[in-house]
Amino acid sequence: MAATRPHPVVEEPEEYAMASTVTAPDVALDERLFQATVGTLELFSIYLGRRLGLYEALRDHGPMTVRELAARVGIDARYAREWLEQQAVAGILGVDEPTHPADERRYALPDGHRAALLDPEDPAHVAPFADMLVGIAATLEEVVDAYRTGGGVPYHRYGTAFRQGQGAINRPAFLTDLVRTWLPAADLDERLRRAGARVADVGCGHGWAAIAVARHYPRAIVVGVDADRASVDEAREHARAAQVEVTFLAEDAKMLPARGPFDVVLVLEALHDLSHPVEVLRACRAALRTDGAVLVADEAVAERFVAPGDELERMMFGWSVSHCLPASRVEPGSAAVGTAIRPGTVRELARQAGYRGIEVVDVDGGFFRLYRLDP
Repeated sequence: MAATRPHPVVEEPEEYAMASTVTAPDVALDERLFQATVGTLELFSIYLGRRLGLYEALRDHGPMTVRELAARVGIDARYAREWLEQQAVAGILGVDEPTHPADERRYALPDGHRAALLDPEDPAHVAPFADMLVGIAATLEEVVDAYRTGGGVPYHRYGTAFRQGQGAINRPAFLTDLVRTWLPAADLDERLRRAGARVADVGCGHGWAAIAVARHYPRAIVVGVDADRASVDEAREHARAAQVEVTFLAEDAKMLPARGPFDVVLVLEALHDLSHPVEVLRACRAALRTDGAVLVADEAVAERFVAPGDELERMMFGWSVSHCLPASRVEPGSAAVGTAIRPGTVRELARQAGYRGIEVVDVDGGFFRLYRLDP
């Protein structure tokens, strides 16, 4: 832990001084930026380990020397050494004896680190953040241009790394929490157990939520919709691998009423990304049966703007300034919601879309806050 540096005493009005006392950061900015730099570089190294199969090799074949790992995965030995030493210095990998010559040291993947790095369905699996950051880094100059012009950056420009990272980071919650806790807490479980129940997953991405619903409610008919064709293609592959029946469509969500009627429509971690969220919510309402409902999951940010914010708030704004807001501003007349979508914003969007029932679901959604919308 870095030492806390004292802040200079400045005479302030009493009201402002009280707010500053409560919310002032406890780490000096230069230290925070240094720590952020270290963390970002380590995430880039994790991306290399994921892309090159280095963690899998260490998991499957046990401790290895530099040359053994290089030969196993087919990479250059000098690069293998640098990566292994960096991972050991960062405390991500273990090393048997640091004082041994470089080519004799054996490196291992600790059991306690496997979930975070390698288990795609474990709640601790956060390594896909590395993929998302790589995608953003490759696109930042386009984001700079968007800031100057007021335009946007199309989602597909963030590339394969971001798309797959986003799908992977949501996978644990969508595969497990959605069907085990979210839908029951929203009083939608019994409805989906009926034969012929119909479910739409709007902004389905890699399809994990739709796959989970199809697996958990085998008598339901499930449709996933996303405007990004690459995501839909990958969702179809995931459904085939999971051996479940889901129809995935690469089309605008505004077309949903033609696919209805549905008992439940899911809008999971997608509402804040939409250029025209009111129009999409209106289409979802039009696609519902008279007793149907929409389940929205979006970011569990603070209910009002507070500065400085906590780490969750900081992360969500980080995604927003570099990805979510630029991606949402591609279409003319964008609502430009941004990642920090607060409950009041969701309620107002739903009200404008014509919903009469708007309820925050009483459930721990982790990074997400859940809403049930009734027509």
